[in-house]
Amino acid sequence: MPELFATCPKGLEYLLRDELRALGAEEAREALAGVHFTGSLELAYRACLWSRLASRVLLHLAEFDAADADALYAGVQAIDWSAHLAADGRFAVDAVGGSSALNNTQFVALRTKDAIVDQFRREAGTRPDVDVERPSIRVNVRLHRQRATVSLDLAGTPLHRRGWRQGQGEAPLKENLACAMLLRAGWPAIAAAGGALVDPMCGSGTLPIEAALMAADVAPGLRRDYFGFLGWRGHDAALWETLQAEAHRRAEEGLRALSPVFFGSDQDPRVLNEAKRNAQAAGVAGFVHLARHSAEHLRRPEGTAAPGLVICNPPYGERLGERAQLASLYRAFGERLRSEFVGWRASVIVADDELGHALGLRADKRYTLYNGALECRLLTFDLAETAPREHVEKPLSEGAQAVANRITKSQRHLRKRFEREGISCYRVYDADIPEYAAAIDVYTAVARDDAPSHETFPQTWLHVQEYAPPREIPEAVARDRLRDLVRGAGAALGVPRERIALKTRYRAKGGSKYGRLERRDEFLVVEEGGLKFRVNLFDYLDSGLFLDHRPARARIRAAARGARFLNLFCYTASASVHAAAGGARTTTSVDLSSTYLEWAARNFTLNGFGGPSHRLVQADVLEWLRHDRGEYDLIFVDPPTFSNSKRADDFDVQRDHAQLLALCGERLAADGLIVFSNNLRRFTLDEGLSSAFDVKDITVSTIPPDFARNARIHRCYELRRGSAR
Repeated sequence: MPELFATCPKGLEYLLRDELRALGAEEAREALAGVHFTGSLELAYRACLWSRLASRVLLHLAEFDAADADALYAGVQAIDWSAHLAADGRFAVDAVGGSSALNNTQFVALRTKDAIVDQFRREAGTRPDVDVERPSIRVNVRLHRQRATVSLDLAGTPLHRRGWRQGQGEAPLKENLACAMLLRAGWPAIAAAGGALVDPMCGSGTLPIEAALMAADVAPGLRRDYFGFLGWRGHDAALWETLQAEAHRRAEEGLRALSPVFFGSDQDPRVLNEAKRNAQAAGVAGFVHLARHSAEHLRRPEGTAAPGLVICNPPYGERLGERAQLASLYRAFGERLRSEFVGWRASVIVADDELGHALGLRADKRYTLYNGALECRLLTFDLAETAPREHVEKPLSEGAQAVANRITKSQRHLRKRFEREGISCYRVYDADIPEYAAAIDVYTAVARDDAPSHETFPQTWLHVQEYAPPREIPEAVARDRLRDLVRGAGAALGVPRERIALKTRYRAKGGSKYGRLERRDEFLVVEEGGLKFRVNLFDYLDSGLFLDHRPARARIRAAARGARFLNLFCYTASASVHAAAGGARTTTSVDLSSTYLEWAARNFTLNGFGGPSHRLVQADVLEWLRHDRGEYDLIFVDPPTFSNSKRADDFDVQRDHAQLLALCGERLAADGLIVFSNNLRRFTLDEGLSSAFDVKDITVSTIPPDFARNARIHRCYELRRGSAR
């Protein structure tokens, strides 16, 4: 009886063992990432065709000592390769593992290839070709403790590639992992009892498609057009045709009896289109209902009488900031499960125990699975009609408590003044404790786009931006400190995790960079000086409202009555809205970004300003100034430190500010005023500007009290036409 080994992702070994035993395997025993078993060639074929969990099925050829490259070569040469491969065939070699002398898998594969080729040259006078895509046979070499095991890969390509996938999202779930989730959740029994399946975060549709194929008894390998044994000289074509015919008959019968009780949904229309294409290719499009909506608004499908299964692979949040922002999604999802799916089963795979805890449900089983290299937990729930688990906050660590104490002190110091001045968006912490290096800004929202009807306002939100930790600080230590900082801030200000936007940094070649930002398209409305502004705390590096410029905007508003106002590098045009509120005759706001100009238009509309008196211009500022012929009484210039947009020339504020201000001077009215600001910490104003302008450094008066600890947050100047002009 041939010796066989079926590989699988870690965590699936016991499930795969039971599956192979059900297919007829003898002496099946689990090992790390696979199962050893014995059986006939028919069993090997059945494993390739019917296993929903295996990655590959390996047929053992030989095992021998391989202390060095010569011993490996000799051992491979001892196998009669003409029994497996024709001289004009094609082959590939995969190598895994290693030993002290052979620790390079590419070299091991090359040495194995040489041994096979040299044998054919010696015996047949010709050699087979190498084909890594679809070879006649694929050879697998595994090295462990100076022993080599040589096998034929009967699958040829990984068995999770069923043949139905047409497209996928950013992080697709492998088909065999999806089947493991379904089996652990008890889906076969639920399906047999007439239950439905719901996946509220279905992505490209892997879970509902595999669930439908499982319920219909469709062999997972039935749609594959390639296996590693099809070009093998030991292949029994008649046996394979018989097994395929049996599988086709069972699939036809199963699909005829299948009910359309599979429901998938997602917020991303692109991946939903991929899911529809995949369901069509898998032959189950008529049974899987796909719709666009969010998990927070999940409802039990109409007409589903029998208890069913809710199962999903939600976003994991690989960075701390993402995890904090995902907590609200998990919490809302847990609430929908409790309210809409009483009597059902639920199963959720998570990579973060805190997010799993945010569901607010008590898991009856926990399984360790691996999604690629990422260790995950599969949680299963019996959604009985019980009260939600009480959420008990863990006590703050010493570091988190120190952060909370510092923020409480700062808040107490600032609160009375800000309440008196009507300031509701401000900085409350700026690396006050050096080990906890981040800036924390408070935003008090008076409204939110698409807010659920039950939400009440005002709401306090936090915007946390991490500073790059020193290189000598281990990443794990920096991550724990940031976690403590977030918990301490939330506790001090009474803000839940879902209202904390965290911008984290990661180390990369060339220095520290911010991690991937979200695309939530979630806008809050905040107030400043009686005006309303839209902010987005999650999707962009900055929120849309520079809080350190609050005094500068107030100065512009006070000086704007009757003025023709020009705002260059206008961003979201908050200064222009202040100018309009101050009675500016006209405002002109210039920026290269259409996104920010659209945002600016919404800010104007929020405050009741509009029409031809308030112009928004999409252009490169320097180029626009060279061609504009307008005259302006008040000009606000707040350029970026550096810009290398593909649509404009590179800009460096230190290098180019003199040219920029000279062009502004050409557009300035005789008694006009330029307010020039920038955020370059080492900025030096060009001395030559004093010959053309009367220059006044007003930086100190434009630093608000909540930024006083960081006097270099920006530099600000007033420039008027000089007496020489």
